[in-house]
Amino acid sequence: MKLQRKNGLRATALGALAVSGALVLTACGSDNNTPDGSGSKAPAASSAVCKDAKGQLLASGSSAQKNAMDLWVKNYMATCTGVEVNYKSSSSGEGIVAFNQGTVGFAGSDSALKPEEVADSKKICTGGQGINLPMVGGPIAIGYHLEGVDSLVLDAPTLAKIFDSKIKSWDDAAIKALNPDAKLPKKPIQAFHRSEDSGTTQNLGKYLGATATSDWKYEAEKKWPAPGGQAASGSSGVATQVKQVDGSIGYFELSYATSQQISTVKIDTGASAPVEATSENASKAIAAAKIKGTGKDLALDLDYTTKADGAYPIVLVTYEIACDTGNKPETLATVKSFLTYTASADGQKLLSEAGYAPIPAEINAKVRETVASLS
Repeated sequence: MKLQRKNGLRATALGALAVSGALVLTACGSDNNTPDGSGSKAPAASSAVCKDAKGQLLASGSSAQKNAMDLWVKNYMATCTGVEVNYKSSSSGEGIVAFNQGTVGFAGSDSALKPEEVADSKKICTGGQGINLPMVGGPIAIGYHLEGVDSLVLDAPTLAKIFDSKIKSWDDAAIKALNPDAKLPKKPIQAFHRSEDSGTTQNLGKYLGATATSDWKYEAEKKWPAPGGQAASGSSGVATQVKQVDGSIGYFELSYATSQQISTVKIDTGASAPVEATSENASKAIAAAKIKGTGKDLALDLDYTTKADGAYPIVLVTYEIACDTGNKPETLATVKSFLTYTASADGQKLLSEAGYAPIPAEINAKVRETVASLS
């Protein structure tokens, strides 16, 4: 999706906007063309965001936020000249390992650090520890490919049985009961899941564990727990398989469904109507999240059991993992600069346009304050 910029993001139009002590990124480049190819020149840098940022910043982790990160990196590098941000989209598990090995400036994870991972981070964060900074929200879409069926409703128990290989055919009575008007074929269900440790997998597991207690008996871990099904690498790999295989179903962030035009399941939560996977509907669920972290850690407690009208329950929040104290001196300024942008009004606005959900304002204000305090 192309970045939207009014009049080339002219600094004279936007100015330096102070929000919760952190100034929002305006334009920070001089000779870059706008992404839409209009040829408009980006004006002089805003020292509020780009000041002291320099060199190369390596980061890795969550593939859930890849499409958001691509936009952020493109916009940031076009505006803060002389800085290179290289984010490797792999998985939450791999990102945390890289962070705790000290090979990246920050990591992306779709689940908060575990106590043992926090303990490991103290070896890298001199005098401090790794903390969770919620930066991206969004729905985990249940994508499907079933010829002749362009609308599908499922509930938590049915989803659990499908992903646990207990419902194996699309004409199963449980699916028919939820879709009385659909022409469901007698066709095997091919369920796809992530092959590597994934925060997306863990969040889906938390949803199923909270809402299908009789049908999903597995702990919510990053590694896929259930037997059967087929594995694919990354959200992009699962989405690609669902796109190609008739009779398939899988899970991935909404942006992957949108970009590949994959049909998504509406979830029967017990609300007045089944809920579609949209950024707006995910925002309604995430808005009820509470901070459970302590100190500068901003890990969230999500309510997967919501039955509020229009609240899509299968959501995740991607955290950027950084040291509260003890970040590497050579990359600290750039980490703070880049995360200041991603948490800014401009950075968060891009999320809705890309199929994600912005972090609720009250929580995001604390994120900005914490980013400013990183040392």
